[in-house]
Amino acid sequence: MSVETRKSYCRFCHAYCAIEVEVEDGRVRKVRGDRSDPVYGGYTCIKGRQLPEVANHPERLRASLRRKPGGGFEEISSVRALDEIAAKLREIKNAHGPRAIASYCGTHSFQNSVQLAFARAWHTGLGSPSFYTSVTIDQPAKFVAMARHGLWSGGAHSFESADVVLVVGNNPVVSMFSPYGGLSTFNPSKALRDAQKRGCRVIVIDPRRSEVAKRADLHLAVKPGEDPTLLAGITRVILSEELHDADFCAAHVNGLDALRAAVEPFTPDYVEARSGIPAEQMQDAARLFARGPRGGVSCGTGPNMAPHSNVTEHFVLALGTICGRVNRAGEPVPNPGILTPLPRRAQAIPPFPGYGAGARSRVRGLGELNVAGVPEMPTAALADEILTPGEGQVRALFVMGGNPVVAWPNQPKVLRALEALELLVCVDIRLSATARLADFVIAPKLSLEREDVTLLTDSWYSAPYSHYTKAVAQPGFDALEEWEVYWELATRLGTPVRLPGGEVPLDERPSKLEVLKLQLPTPRVPLEQLRAQEGGQLCAEVAPRVEAAKPGNDARLDVAPAPVCDELRAIRAEAFSTTGAGYGADADAFRYRLISRRLRHVYNSSGQYLSAIRREGTTNPAYMNPEDLRELGVRDGELIEIESAHGRLPAVAEASDDLRRGVISMAHAFGGAPSEDTRVREIGAATNRLVDDESDWDPVTGMARQSAIPVNVRRRRGADAPRPPF
Repeated sequence: MSVETRKSYCRFCHAYCAIEVEVEDGRVRKVRGDRSDPVYGGYTCIKGRQLPEVANHPERLRASLRRKPGGGFEEISSVRALDEIAAKLREIKNAHGPRAIASYCGTHSFQNSVQLAFARAWHTGLGSPSFYTSVTIDQPAKFVAMARHGLWSGGAHSFESADVVLVVGNNPVVSMFSPYGGLSTFNPSKALRDAQKRGCRVIVIDPRRSEVAKRADLHLAVKPGEDPTLLAGITRVILSEELHDADFCAAHVNGLDALRAAVEPFTPDYVEARSGIPAEQMQDAARLFARGPRGGVSCGTGPNMAPHSNVTEHFVLALGTICGRVNRAGEPVPNPGILTPLPRRAQAIPPFPGYGAGARSRVRGLGELNVAGVPEMPTAALADEILTPGEGQVRALFVMGGNPVVAWPNQPKVLRALEALELLVCVDIRLSATARLADFVIAPKLSLEREDVTLLTDSWYSAPYSHYTKAVAQPGFDALEEWEVYWELATRLGTPVRLPGGEVPLDERPSKLEVLKLQLPTPRVPLEQLRAQEGGQLCAEVAPRVEAAKPGNDARLDVAPAPVCDELRAIRAEAFSTTGAGYGADADAFRYRLISRRLRHVYNSSGQYLSAIRREGTTNPAYMNPEDLRELGVRDGELIEIESAHGRLPAVAEASDDLRRGVISMAHAFGGAPSEDTRVREIGAATNRLVDDESDWDPVTGMARQSAIPVNVRRRRGADAPRPPF
């Protein structure tokens, strides 16, 4: 037996850390950071280092499964499984039309560089608009805000060049995610340390003193859900004190006076009373950010999952705009894009129709959302699309790299919907809470067993970097990539798959490189050239600068679109409580707010079963301020019950002095169905059970309120003793 070392990159999450992989007879034995990589420099996290166990774990599916008539599963070849799936799809399409066939591409779909584009193209060829992804669960507001505000073609200031950054509810040291104007996603701890050494100032808005907040120059511990209130107050200070970039605004911005009027009612005293942030601290933050001169703003999924997220994300863009935090003509392009090059000019891309067009949902009047140029339907409405009878009712669903039982809002409804399907097909490495409900589970290739290129992060790098990896290991059994499942079905159904570079051949399965070339027809560097070099690479020949605006271009950004101003008036008119957690009539009905969080050792519902990760913890604790626990008579490690207006769940209490009082912080996507509540210490609890998607949802995106949820807490009757250490 021989051991060889291969270079690749991790796809456990979206940070794509460069790694070296020890492989023995086609099997992964060890993973470590690639110290020679010019961007990552050897960094890896605990999750990525578990890739060998992921590949070799006894729970990994080593064959596809078919549900038996009496319950349980039996092994089946992928060929036969796809034959039977295609036959059922043909039956459903003929009886109910193509819209009855849907796909949900979860978070792990984003780690396969072909999957999303291929799945969307398959749906187009089929004639079905029923294409959904995890983007519309936790961050559709980013794309709504871009559509309303417009974008600067030259791009925003990079973190590496920033003098000040404003981080709103984002904790990239743990989440490894901050691609839009915030901290570096790549080795974020080192990037933050290096930035502060050179003098960059960091402002954090977060109810929790997170890992980033602990290192910040200024931390504003805002009440959960009050980010738009606080950001409106910060904007008001900048405009009222004339701290904005008046020249840039005069040349490129519409709506400055309307924005000034919209934030005028958000006085320092009002913002303090509502957000819990002292007026002086809020003003200090505004002045520090405005002073710059270079900087950026980023926003995490927590504020995106809270009320009024479209307004929060609009302020993220508008603050950068009014302070002129953009690249000017002649400056280097910090993120030129190797695979998906975009023109970079010192001019505005005006607001565009990015939502509400195209196909319409049959529920709540929702429309498609344009996500990076790809239309998709709102996932928040998918359970209703399955349960609502009539033309277009979803009857068949593919779940690719996701776990709806613990991820979609309103768990009881999700369970009813999945059980009501005529056909549920999951592509999953193990029997997750969702896969256990499936008719077929297809065993997939894992990341190190397939070719990929760093497409998702292509425009996030602040240097002309790319990494093309070949497969460095082999599954050793019948396994498929997600896109190959769609290709096989296309051949059986006779439906075309068209990518930007042309139609995918259906007579013989193309290679991954051939599909990538159809998907990415105009890269700055040929894919064959990237593929020829092992490891990540800086492409020195790609060093563009921002070009001057096209002559006659008069496009402008809009910092005060009418829907944002209308929603700001609605926010200002809301009743609020200084003691409770609700709004309006129920302002004092709930004492606490539950916020979402990330845990360093897991990636949503992925990895919770791995041995090294389980040593870090097996549940998603309900972190609370120690004073709140003492008042409830709850000891650290005891069981509590958390109840919203919609549902309840058990949780393990854990004291944390980094939270303000009245706040509960729990990770999303843990646990299972209610029948598994007795295993809360072993698998955690699904917070989506507390979410009401029928009365508390955004009218533009349909996204339910999944953070800053008003809840009450009590000691669980018969609660057991504090948990032992792991």
